[in-house]
Amino acid sequence: MLTTRSLITLTAMFICHVSSAAQTSLPIEKLTLPEGYHISIFANEVKNARQMAISESGIVFVGSREAGVVHAVIDSDKDGVADRVINIAQNLNMPSGLAIRDGDLYVAEVDRILKYTDIEAHYTHLPAPEVVVSGLPTEKHHGWKYIDFGPDGWLYVPIGAPCNICETTGTARFDDPRFASILRFNLSTGEKQWVAKGVRNSVGFDWHPQTQQFWFSDNGRDMLGDDIPPCEINAVETLGEHFGYPYFHGGSIADPEFGENKNMADYTVPKLNLMAHVAPLGVHFYAGSMFENTMNNRLFVAEHGSWNRTQKSGYRVMMASVKAGQVIAYEPFVQGWLNDDNTAWGRPAAITTMADGSMLIADDFANVIYRVTYQKP
Repeated sequence: MLTTRSLITLTAMFICHVSSAAQTSLPIEKLTLPEGYHISIFANEVKNARQMAISESGIVFVGSREAGVVHAVIDSDKDGVADRVINIAQNLNMPSGLAIRDGDLYVAEVDRILKYTDIEAHYTHLPAPEVVVSGLPTEKHHGWKYIDFGPDGWLYVPIGAPCNICETTGTARFDDPRFASILRFNLSTGEKQWVAKGVRNSVGFDWHPQTQQFWFSDNGRDMLGDDIPPCEINAVETLGEHFGYPYFHGGSIADPEFGENKNMADYTVPKLNLMAHVAPLGVHFYAGSMFENTMNNRLFVAEHGSWNRTQKSGYRVMMASVKAGQVIAYEPFVQGWLNDDNTAWGRPAAITTMADGSMLIADDFANVIYRVTYQKP
């Protein structure tokens, strides 16, 4: 029996908005990259572009948060500029995260995960989806998700804290241990496991191409001033370990509300503390064939940018060099979205690599996807 929500979603499946992907008037000449790297507009009118997943034929599917839509971006002639942007689904509940596995598209709403079978054959006329994970928390505060399948075949799903700072178990307001964590689901057996606990709001993760270690970003709490606490890049050593929230931030900063009588040694410290409020979202290990060899296995980080810092921070793509499980360098890759007058014209949100080795960067503020290529100088 179809519910009202199902009918709204099903109706939306048959509504497609098609737009041209012509060049925009964005000042991309302000963006700076290392020598030999070039950035261009791959697609525009990709409203509120968030996580991307690329099909076998090269269709780029893109989620959104506030827009409630899923896009299909098509570059038919493979010239590096998309020909069409199609809204293939509308009226979804913050479908920020999506992934492709065995030809099927998985879309994360706040409280469930949907599967659209054989997406390349059906993206212009989507049938009703199958619900593969249901019953997730319904809180929208940090409820949008980034999802992906790991090398182990499990589907990884973060569930953010439903607040700026709070305890999420055993309280009158919240009592759900799934909050402030990252879970993984075996869709074949229905089994669920904790990957990480004490994670305030992760909207990006990836696996190291060589070691398969799971790395993720985490956004630090607000309202402690401009400079604390740091945002974080973390890596999981043992399934289910606790990364400190809401008791400790950045590995050593006790929370003034919840840190009393807590032991810092009980929690896992970050691999890297970032500047406060830079809001790291998508993280991506590069393993393509186009960039310089020195870029392989580097972790690229989309610093989405601060919303409440006096002098804005972030608004750039950074790259972390990882050696023996440790970050040994953290350097800019793309910057220039932040203007000298403390305003910004773009906000990088997610990163992925195309089959040719070029890099795509989603911008949910400018509503575009950029493409980064490399040619030896």
